[in-house]
Amino acid sequence: MSRVPAPRLSVLVPLLLAASSALAGTALPSPAGAVNPLIGSSHGGNTFPGAMRPFGMLQWSPETTRGKHNRTTAPGGYAYDHPRIRGFALTHLSGTGCAGASGDIPFMPITTAVTRSPSADATDSRYASDFSHTDETAEAGYYRVKLANGSTVALTAAMRSGMADIDFPAGRPAHLLIRASDSEVGSSDAHVAVDPATRTVTGSVTSGNFCGYLARADRKSYYTLYFVAKFDQPFSAGGTWVDGTVHKGARAARGGTTYGRKGFFPDGKGSGAWIDFGDRGARVGVRVGISYVSLANARANLKAEIPKGTPFATVREEATRSWNEDLGRIAIDGGTPDQRTTFYTALYHVMMHPNVYSDVNGQYRGFDQKTHSVTGTQEMQYANFSGWDIYRSHLQLVTWLDPKRGSDIAQSLYNQAKQNHGEWDRWTHNSGGTHVMSGDPAVPALADIVAFGGHDFDLAGAYASLKKAATVVTAHDLSDAGCNVECVGERPSLDQWLKLHYIASQSHAWGGAGETLEETTADFALSELARRVGDEKGRAQFLTRAGYWRNLFNPNATPEGGYIQNRNADGSWPKFTPDTDDGFVEGSASVYLWMVPYDIHGLFDTLGGKATATRRLDAFFHTPDGKWALTHTGPLHAELDNEPSVATPWLYDYTGQPWKTQEAVRIVTDTIWKNTPDGIPGNDDLGEMSSWYVWAALGMYPEIPGRAELVLGSPLFPHAVIHGSGGDVTIDAPGASVDTPFVQSLTVDGQPHDKPWLSAALVEHGGTLHYVLGSQADTRWGAGNAGEPPSFPPPHS
Repeated sequence: MSRVPAPRLSVLVPLLLAASSALAGTALPSPAGAVNPLIGSSHGGNTFPGAMRPFGMLQWSPETTRGKHNRTTAPGGYAYDHPRIRGFALTHLSGTGCAGASGDIPFMPITTAVTRSPSADATDSRYASDFSHTDETAEAGYYRVKLANGSTVALTAAMRSGMADIDFPAGRPAHLLIRASDSEVGSSDAHVAVDPATRTVTGSVTSGNFCGYLARADRKSYYTLYFVAKFDQPFSAGGTWVDGTVHKGARAARGGTTYGRKGFFPDGKGSGAWIDFGDRGARVGVRVGISYVSLANARANLKAEIPKGTPFATVREEATRSWNEDLGRIAIDGGTPDQRTTFYTALYHVMMHPNVYSDVNGQYRGFDQKTHSVTGTQEMQYANFSGWDIYRSHLQLVTWLDPKRGSDIAQSLYNQAKQNHGEWDRWTHNSGGTHVMSGDPAVPALADIVAFGGHDFDLAGAYASLKKAATVVTAHDLSDAGCNVECVGERPSLDQWLKLHYIASQSHAWGGAGETLEETTADFALSELARRVGDEKGRAQFLTRAGYWRNLFNPNATPEGGYIQNRNADGSWPKFTPDTDDGFVEGSASVYLWMVPYDIHGLFDTLGGKATATRRLDAFFHTPDGKWALTHTGPLHAELDNEPSVATPWLYDYTGQPWKTQEAVRIVTDTIWKNTPDGIPGNDDLGEMSSWYVWAALGMYPEIPGRAELVLGSPLFPHAVIHGSGGDVTIDAPGASVDTPFVQSLTVDGQPHDKPWLSAALVEHGGTLHYVLGSQADTRWGAGNAGEPPSFPPPHS
């Protein structure tokens, strides 16, 4: 069931804008042409620059090394400052925080004889190659690099398949290593078979182990990737290796690396093969198909997407067209070249994940390790869901731009849960749950999808499943396995939640206070899903539970004011300082204070009113000497390189001082997001951080999980058109520039609008926004109680 996108105006708008600008003498690149995949590829962003289609199953990208083969120091497989490449792997995850995932089946051209096992090359000194960024090209759907060993590799991709064009130098051995076992974090099994008669190499790798070095709960395999590689040139079987032994002339090998005693695979383990193209120089084309179901499906995927005889240029052109179509769902005009590149690269990163996981015949491997097929109206099964990250602003954007994709993602998550004994895992990788991070993010994720137009999935069934998980305690909820980072329960310590109405300092969760806040957000989102399906009793029940954050607010936490903090099961308060991370996940108590996104007015009232909240926000965003504190200024301040802080700049809209949101958001977009390899301020987390930038550049943000109201900043570009699920949204701001972040006036569909937020009607029906912007704050626009965005206060528990 291959998904064929219907033609949309989104394809034409960027081309029309480019044409009109060209007539004016300032031609704009196509959306795909504006993308720089190297943004975020240094340590921090952890993105990868290789070739893929939007949301594609195959991501063909280099694996770089600094000289320690069994410790991947680049979670996306690539780090801009690494000097060497050790292979070009078929799968990757973008922007993860743990030390790697996927990176399956690296192909590596070498120009030396294979005399020692590549698995024994512990320092990547023998079979890796140096490279220079001056010899590297990265574009949307295309990657090319000339290696110091004389070989040149060019890559492009279809959805479940890809092509490589490898140019070997003359006068040196032309060998291609296929490192079957060398997934980024190792493998439990691998197999490779070479058939010179049909110019084919096939095989598989069984892996998993995401974040496995942090806890035994993930030190296991849960997926197998199958591949078939078809070459356009004859070759001979060079040989194979298993662990430290080389078998010259052999045509098959089997053996994984294992995961070692601490989650890092040991030196000297693994298997693979190499093929020999002679020593006269060779230009070799290879087509590769993959599947997570079977070798037969990998063959079928390749045949359907890149049939024999398809030129490399054709696949590359189709990849560019595909990216132009999806990126063109938002058309922007104006701004500087760097701003346009940063914007479209952020949107590009949003469209990397989740990934298509079903084959052309609709089959996919489920969480029960059985083969399933998509049914009903579902067109694609998706995988790779970093729930704790992407519920905040990523899935809203993905669904708004393509509600069918959002619907299929929602159905995919429900399918995973049904195959996983009813448990919705918070961080899923291929056909396994990794349990990474905290909370129950599948709930706000589904509510986000519904709010932004994704309605084509089994909402009633999904809601019933989520409701059961939120009310019935399981053995996993009572288990310490995997804790802290990978606690196996969907609702860790649900028994405490139901009895105490908070998660205590001692629990089966990663941090009581942080877990409490995540669970209140999940319960608010569950109340929204209950409203959607007509369960009024459930809506009231879960909205009440969303108010449990108040049970961890200690008004006497410090002499300066109250905080949300850890609390013991007997109701007592442990020793506390605002800079503590005790009870929190990747953040301090000062960061988490603001994380009640659905009840901001309730939070502000609890803090002592808007004036007090404003003073505390000012201190949160500034050092004592008045400088901006955006990242790396200590635990008392904002950390806008990580998810717990990302919604905070928008909170000034709730204080009656929206000009402070306009200023703060613009400072962030102008300073810590750049058209450089370090241009993403933190782990991109499968596109979540990039989604924040896209929203910020458009001047709006989905503050409330599970709802489609948008709080406002100011647009970065003079003109933008969003082809959304409910209709086009046009944003006109002819005075937009770096120096004009402040809103002077706004009309919505021609009517004056003096509120710093928009109702869900904009998402649901479309509309036209016209801004007048200025260089000085207009402290009258959007000020006062009447203009503040809504909160949804739960009844006090």
